[in-house]
Amino acid sequence: MRRVFLPATLALLGIAGVAQAHPKLLSATPAPNATVATPTRLALRFSEKLMPKFSGADLMMTAHGDTSHPPMKVAAAAGVADDGRTLVVTPKAPLAPGRYSIAWHIVSADTHRVAGNFAFAVK
Repeated sequence: MRRVFLPATLALLGIAGVAQAHPKLLSATPAPNATVATPTRLALRFSEKLMPKFSGADLMMTAHGDTSHPPMKVAAAAGVADDGRTLVVTPKAPLAPGRYSIAWHIVSADTHRVAGNFAFAVK
């Protein structure tokens, strides 16, 4: 009995560990801390499928050229791509040169909200 119980317990613990894993940001375009030409869209790819209704992002301009100013929200549309794992943010107008920050929040099948942010620059 003990020989069966221990492997069964370990197997259940392994399954529980996998079930509790949260989605992770695998890649982003533009990449965190990158300096890029004006992007027409931002793409954040995650390790799990996202729930579109509960996933989104806010794009902020944090510095314009050489001058600092309070962060300004940039009008942009956010949505989940057809692959279900990529959050796409499309600015409503071309991004001016400066520094930007994107703050994202997602929910996957495990129903836990995960959030993060990173910065990039437009030349």
